[in-house]
Amino acid sequence: MSLITDIADAVVTELNAPPVPPATGFAQTFTAARAYRPQFDLTDLKTLKVTVVPKGIEIINVTRHANQNDVSVDIAVQKKVNPTDTTDMDALMTLVEQIADFFRLRRMTAFPTALWTKTDNVPVYSPEHLEQKQVFTSVLTLTFRVVR
Repeated sequence: MSLITDIADAVVTELNAPPVPPATGFAQTFTAARAYRPQFDLTDLKTLKVTVVPKGIEIINVTRHANQNDVSVDIAVQKKVNPTDTTDMDALMTLVEQIADFFRLRRMTAFPTALWTKTDNVPVYSPEHLEQKQVFTSVLTLTFRVVR
């Protein structure tokens, strides 16, 4: 496998692992999966979907014998919603924030040499998906650094 898919798989493993005390887990139940396209039929989105997608890799030379690999993966959180029900969408935004917080400043057990460096969530949700499909879609981009 490649570095980027190994890290994406590690993110899935971390998201699906039971919480370790004192962690309490996520506010909503889901099973994350890795895919190359987080696109589903609207009927599939009646249940919450969390999809991890390999996004990109930037390789920088740090020594004659080592490279810094900044690997980015997207985590898409999607669910069909009623656009006027702010309670449901607020709960999904809370989940997105919980996922972002979960990875901040921690090493993944499934890939301990990958160091989290940043999280992007811009825009915080897709207005187009909400308006056109009545689907809440938020994408987090996590970047992990691996020196090898």
